[in-house]
Amino acid sequence: MNKNQVGIVAYGAAIPKQKVLTSTIAQSQGKDASLMKSLGVLSKTIPSIDEDSITLSTAAGKIALDRFLANGGKTEDIGTLFIGSESHPYAVKPSGTIVKEALGLSNYLSMADLQFACKAGSQSLQIAAAYVQANMAKNAMAIGADTAQARPGDALEYTAAAGAAAFILGNESNGDQLIARLLATKSVATDTPDFWRKPKESYPQHFGRFTGEPAYFKHVSMASLALLEETGLKPEEIDFCVFHTPNAKFPVAIAKQLGFTAEQLMPALVVKEIGNTYAAASLLALTAVLDVAPANAKIFVCSYGSGAGADAFLFETTLNIEKQRARFKKTLAEQISAMKTIDLQQYQKMRSSNEH
Repeated sequence: MNKNQVGIVAYGAAIPKQKVLTSTIAQSQGKDASLMKSLGVLSKTIPSIDEDSITLSTAAGKIALDRFLANGGKTEDIGTLFIGSESHPYAVKPSGTIVKEALGLSNYLSMADLQFACKAGSQSLQIAAAYVQANMAKNAMAIGADTAQARPGDALEYTAAAGAAAFILGNESNGDQLIARLLATKSVATDTPDFWRKPKESYPQHFGRFTGEPAYFKHVSMASLALLEETGLKPEEIDFCVFHTPNAKFPVAIAKQLGFTAEQLMPALVVKEIGNTYAAASLLALTAVLDVAPANAKIFVCSYGSGAGADAFLFETTLNIEKQRARFKKTLAEQISAMKTIDLQQYQKMRSSNEH
């Protein structure tokens, strides 16, 4: 099995068109900005009343699909669709069937909605790659999307955001022009109750003391070290690193702990501007890196999902990425630049609307 043949042939990102400054959230809570400053998040996206993980998945999927078709791909060759989210709009009814219809994908495809907290998106990417590797699908689409919920006044309110990222996987042996080869992937999981939401509950609960060392840092470290050991690579031999971004503080800390530099991490820290998009977070950060990475660059990615687990990946960009990127529209950076900032009154109104 040659893992070098499977990889990304197209991708797309989608975020809401408005954001709120975290200083405005502190004002709405009647608190000072000390927590906001410690998290390192300056603003976060705010979904409109008619935006959810399905509409965002469709928007990101459309961008990825347009890029795929522009490079000679065929819609009918996409044989799987996996959507990872912890905010699927329906308890019983798949998100995937709606997104499939909106994108015009074939009726004859494997499909599933996935859930594993914030790593549901990377999980969908991993499964989609496996389908292509096993020749069960010529091409596969994987999406991570969320409209994250946070109880007003909770610390999560500073970061819980919305967004989606979509990837189409392919195989060089089938004639696909990969922009990034998947070199390796590793996963870990344990029963660590750091964050959860029961049925019929509107907001998640969390054990603050579990969030850091026993949860995020333990699992990201385990998966990352396992992948580095398998590939025989050292952090200094990798060009970019991406770590799950519940805030801007944790990824900086784990990158340093594992031996990566601030320069390797910097392009992935879009959390500062868009907040924590949960199942989309690691994948959106990956799109940000792919938007700037040169050919032959190694990209290390490690997601995290509460409950708890982590997925680690190693990609290497190809010569195709620079040629294809010249035609790209709606990059994540362009969408971030176009976001409008809402004020306190607008934020309180939109927060109230999104709660119902």
